[in-house]
Amino acid sequence: MYDELVRNCAPDDFWGQVKRTVGGKPVSEEQIEMIVSAVVEATDLKPEDRMLDLCCGNGALSTRVFAHCAQGHGVDFSEQLIKVAREHFEDAPRETYELADVVEFLKTSSESGRFTKAFCYGSFQYLPQAMAEEFLVELNRRFVSVSRVCIGNVPDKERMNVFFREGAYVEGIEDQHDSAIGIWRTRKEFSELAAAAGWRAEFRTLPEGYYASHYRYDAVLSRGQ
Repeated sequence: MYDELVRNCAPDDFWGQVKRTVGGKPVSEEQIEMIVSAVVEATDLKPEDRMLDLCCGNGALSTRVFAHCAQGHGVDFSEQLIKVAREHFEDAPRETYELADVVEFLKTSSESGRFTKAFCYGSFQYLPQAMAEEFLVELNRRFVSVSRVCIGNVPDKERMNVFFREGAYVEGIEDQHDSAIGIWRTRKEFSELAAAAGWRAEFRTLPEGYYASHYRYDAVLSRGQ
């Protein structure tokens, strides 16, 4: 889907390429800065940190987050999106991008000890349940230097009634990873998912001015005791 989107969007329509849009139009600069600030604050990102962006898309959001730390590496399975990221944002060795399935990357990367923080913004809900479980397990097991993780823009199952217009809800759609919104999870469900992988979860909501704050939350993971 994203490969086709890139081909159908203008070369510099970075937000359209990753569907970060409202009513078909790219979100504003103010909205993007809200996201960047949320990720930086949630991960307590420091100038010396090395950040890993899982499901990085075309790098347009990644590069803004990476500007707050020493190094950044983005991983995505879309060939076209990684091509855009490398062409427009890569600045090796400080900022790099890799074409790979994120779960396979987490299971096999030889550089697992390099990263100190991680984030996945707006994509986790599109992973099938089994892959989501593997994602969190392998991130905890192999990337032992990663102390905090932000899983952002998670659809809140308790807020579905705010999102779906009357008559628009289809029974069971909240559990379909390949639906338009992906899998909806309550905070309790996300906490249990994280705990099973060894993470402790807390939750944040972006300011009311953020276009999706009324039905999404950010999950912030740290290592459980």
